[in-house]
Amino acid sequence: MKKVIARRKLISGTICFVLVLLTASAIAQDGNAGINEANTKVRSYFAAGVNLMYAVGAIVGLIGAVKVYQKWNSGDHDTGKVAAAWFGSCVFLVIVATVIRSFFGV
Repeated sequence: MKKVIARRKLISGTICFVLVLLTASAIAQDGNAGINEANTKVRSYFAAGVNLMYAVGAIVGLIGAVKVYQKWNSGDHDTGKVAAAWFGSCVFLVIVATVIRSFFGV
């Protein structure tokens, strides 16, 4: 009785293993096709991403302008540092978007 149960388990395990191998080989695709598809999808979203970075840079610039204006009106001595920090972050976002666009040739 134990031999029959062990034999059935072995046969069912082998059948499951073969089915998994057949399914995996049927699903497997060419690696180049996947890479090319990913490349086209990334390139299609790239322009929207760059425009989003420009928009974020504009928002950061506006927020920075308001902060610098508030510090300037209150007479703080570190207005120059704050202005440089906000302006630098805004310029960084714009430059990064432009450099990525030209580096990848999109």
